[in-house]
Amino acid sequence: MQTGDIVTAFYKTGKYIGEVTAIRAGFYTVKILAVLRHPAQGDLHNPKEANVPFFHERKALAFREQANIPEKTVHLYEGDIPDYFETLQDAFQRLKDRLEQEDTPFSKKSLEALQSVQKEYKLMYNLKWK
Repeated sequence: MQTGDIVTAFYKTGKYIGEVTAIRAGFYTVKILAVLRHPAQGDLHNPKEANVPFFHERKALAFREQANIPEKTVHLYEGDIPDYFETLQDAFQRLKDRLEQEDTPFSKKSLEALQSVQKEYKLMYNLKWK
């Protein structure tokens, strides 16, 4: 892997397409260009649990945001880079649809968190939701 490579990267339950901008021992700095999977809501250490001390609202990494990502979760990507904002909406909707199919305390709490996240996206990016 080298700087300038286009990669997929996993970060806190989200998956992204990005560009490697720096390399250091065990990590790549990746500039985010598209969202493949929206991050899950809730506590990473207690997945699928609704009754936790702090239920996190987790937004996707922002367009062109740079994140230090463990090298073992970064892989070369080949293909066209889709539009960040379209992929954000698609990934968000897929997560929302999946949660709406479940009838659990966790899915209900996650959907509440996603409503707040969606409002932030509207303010940040002025997105028109499908």
